[in-house]
Amino acid sequence: MKIKETPLKDCYIIEPTVFEDDRGYFFEKFNEKKFEELTGMNGHFVQDNISKSSYGVLRGLHLQKGEHAQAKLVSCLEGSVWDVAVDLREDSPTFGKWFGIELTAENKLQLYVPRGFGHGFSVLSTHAVFSYKCDNFYNKESEGSVKFNDPDLNIDWQIDEKDAVLSEKDENAPGFKEKNF
Repeated sequence: MKIKETPLKDCYIIEPTVFEDDRGYFFEKFNEKKFEELTGMNGHFVQDNISKSSYGVLRGLHLQKGEHAQAKLVSCLEGSVWDVAVDLREDSPTFGKWFGIELTAENKLQLYVPRGFGHGFSVLSTHAVFSYKCDNFYNKESEGSVKFNDPDLNIDWQIDEKDAVLSEKDENAPGFKEKNF
């Protein structure tokens, strides 16, 4: 696998080496030892989550706070999503900056989102199946969020805002300046 840095500190794109022939393809989706060697980051994951969504669904921006903070390794198993990570670590040189990347079943790219980041995605295809590997267990009391369309972040979700399908929680999320992270 290849590791590419993003403009955000500690946030990485993972590109697998794909072996393809007339029978199909094979690739190593994740290797903890290689990941740690290439990034210096802990790559031990304890929980896998899968979500399926239709076009326009926008999930985010979400995070887990405090001792329940989570790093995530995310990928798209079917369809296409615009995936966004926002650095919410106040002591980071990239605090308040965001990075977006299209993750698709075809490009097989993954994004490593470190602890202390907000994360979200919008579905660009008819439907998408999205995978999250997490390095800590989910804890409802530790949820944090930031409004998806906060003007201070000015995130381009690659869909028209009128097409965004949101949960009530995401629609009512606090703004960036309210620091619910």
